[in-house]
Amino acid sequence: MTKKIINEPFANYFRPLSFNDIVGQKHLFSNNNIFLKTINNQEIPNLIFYGPPGTGKTSVAEIIAKKSNKKIFKLNCTTAKTNDISKIIKSLDTDKNKKILLYLDEIQYFNKKQQQTILEFIENGKITLIASTTENPYFYIYNGLLSRSMVFEFKLLRKEDIKKRLDFIIKILEIDIDADAIDFLSVASNGDMRKAINFIEFIYKSDEKKIDLENCQKIIDKNYANFYKNGDIFYDLLSGLHKSIRGSDVNAALFYLAKLLDNGNLISACRRLLCVANEDIGLANPQVIALTKAAVDSALMLGMPEGRLPLSNITILLASSPKSNSALSIDMALKDVREGKGKKFPRAIQNWHFNGDDDAKKQNYKYPHNYENHYVQQQYMPDDLKDVVYYRRDINNNKIENKYADYLNKIKKTKNKS
Repeated sequence: MTKKIINEPFANYFRPLSFNDIVGQKHLFSNNNIFLKTINNQEIPNLIFYGPPGTGKTSVAEIIAKKSNKKIFKLNCTTAKTNDISKIIKSLDTDKNKKILLYLDEIQYFNKKQQQTILEFIENGKITLIASTTENPYFYIYNGLLSRSMVFEFKLLRKEDIKKRLDFIIKILEIDIDADAIDFLSVASNGDMRKAINFIEFIYKSDEKKIDLENCQKIIDKNYANFYKNGDIFYDLLSGLHKSIRGSDVNAALFYLAKLLDNGNLISACRRLLCVANEDIGLANPQVIALTKAAVDSALMLGMPEGRLPLSNITILLASSPKSNSALSIDMALKDVREGKGKKFPRAIQNWHFNGDDDAKKQNYKYPHNYENHYVQQQYMPDDLKDVVYYRRDINNNKIENKYADYLNKIKKTKNKS
């Protein structure tokens, strides 16, 4: 075999060149998806992509940029300065009809003032912005940019997604590698395609004639190796943490939390704890939601190993708390919304306060604070849903929800009808 000479990082060399090369992100790139249709029609709005590293944000941005037929400028905000933005803006002065596409990678490193410098030109359409970030855009990106952009999440890649791309690369490089070794690399990359390709690059440059599972386990961090060897697939650990807390098993919850943290999954553990606090404890102990957010913020600020302490505390508290899944009541409401029900709102609750001479046009809204117990009977639900019940407390028999249910029952016995 003649070894292929590649004079750049493999992750860049094998970067997808078209949407057909993208793996994962089915919510954006499945057939007939409106995102894909809009981009293919070259109707490119301002876009913000966010998600973990190695999930395709930069690749997708570059593919879109090439489709735009606009002059492209790319800046990495880890090193770019305000002066770099100013130079791009000045280039617009030479041609009044000129329009450009500006790609800002890692936009979270630009401060508010730097982000504001392009606002005017996004507003008048002279600059189309594509930005990517590994952070939550609603915390790190200026509201003025957010309101003028479409925001899309890129999710961690599944093992199957990574394996598909690795198979393609391995075939091109003609690497002799066992199937279980590819499986191992697909899991050990932890949803990060760039990391998976880096593994392949390291292996390829070793000149080893035959790559097996043992070879791969020797070159990869022992935590990833253990993660794979013990059969503890990433999503199983998250599920174990969640279900142990839901099942009020403190010790099991701590075990799965420890496994996640020991394998470098601090952020994923934090996200799952926020989810379980709302989904499975919720109204049975509502203060725990704010406490979980505080614990997660502390852990992310501290980093490991100290971050284990606030997460340990909150995991014990969540598992020990009374449980309620009342938050899932929203799913029944969402089902009705998606089925097109409840389109016509009762006149009394519409945000239109003009009362004409015609009685039929009057709003006739009854202000609850003007009545005993701050309650008055009136219809809030649309006619086709007026008898629907989404929130059923009877299956969540806990002290706090019972208290508020008693209050609701009490005021609804008040005969305030007019």
